[in-house]
Amino acid sequence: MLTARLFRPLSQLQGKTLSFSDRENGVRRTLLFHSASFVPMGRRTYADAVNPVGSKAVLVTGCDSGFGFSLAQHLHSKGFLVFAGCLMKDKGNEGVKELDSLKSDRLRTIQLNVCKSEEVEKAVEIIRSSLQDPDKGMWGLVNNAGISTFGEVEFTSMETYKEVAEVNLWGTVRTTKSFLPLIRRAKGRVVNISSMLGRMANPARSPYCITKFGVEAFSDCLRYEMHPLGVKVSVVEPGNFIAATSLYTPERIQAIANKMWDELPEVVRKDYGRKYFDEKIATMETYCNSGSTDTSPVINAVTHALTAATPYTRYHPMDYYWWLRMQVMTHLPGAISDRIYIQ
Repeated sequence: MLTARLFRPLSQLQGKTLSFSDRENGVRRTLLFHSASFVPMGRRTYADAVNPVGSKAVLVTGCDSGFGFSLAQHLHSKGFLVFAGCLMKDKGNEGVKELDSLKSDRLRTIQLNVCKSEEVEKAVEIIRSSLQDPDKGMWGLVNNAGISTFGEVEFTSMETYKEVAEVNLWGTVRTTKSFLPLIRRAKGRVVNISSMLGRMANPARSPYCITKFGVEAFSDCLRYEMHPLGVKVSVVEPGNFIAATSLYTPERIQAIANKMWDELPEVVRKDYGRKYFDEKIATMETYCNSGSTDTSPVINAVTHALTAATPYTRYHPMDYYWWLRMQVMTHLPGAISDRIYIQ
């Protein structure tokens, strides 16, 4: 049985080591604490990487802004041939213009709405025709495109549930299925961006949680199927990066709230009341500037998943609070986690 003793707050453990004793096997294991995640020492590091990176093509979806935008730039700087899928390329999005301004023959933006099969299939043909040897396939696919919203179950319309699922879940499945023939030929990588909310539920976030739980299950099934074919599948589960990605602004939250209230059935409005509704919206507004402003832990996790000879199954770029909370909510009995977190 693994046992551990913590004598100091986690905030004081950055750069420190924590030893675990496996009494049954007589083995000691060591963990090194970093600012965003827990990394086992002496195992699966950047030193053990696949080469050459320069010959490898990668598609990243959702590159108009946020993680995808930063990731496209970073992978390009690492020498990858990057195809940046952008929802708003046809509309001249600023992020697309900035990526195009690099004027590099190793970074190409392409129009890609993961909800539209015709755009996904067109992206397959564009990338296949751009490869030096299509028979050798494409190295990596990063399913990053996603949207988020909020609202308690009775406040959320079925249309909203379907809209979020169409992008986050079915968009991931659709894009993966279309690119798997190329990925299989290269014995390459599929990296799916999930969330800590793909492992633990949260009030007022059911539309998002449902889709990310689905991404987790899809990734596991795919990993089992692809293992004998030499394709590696990884999941990246970011913590709270709202401040870094500008996912929510007070204006956007208010716009969503107004539309939500206007569309509520009369019985729901009457039973809950406007005061309760407004209090929940005010709580959401407090999250606008929350979380980390540094996206590098997420970018580094994806890079490791694409380049390490033995990538992790799951990456947890999140701060200590969320990491511990996720362990409690996924490993302890539900009655215990409910008692801790339901106020």
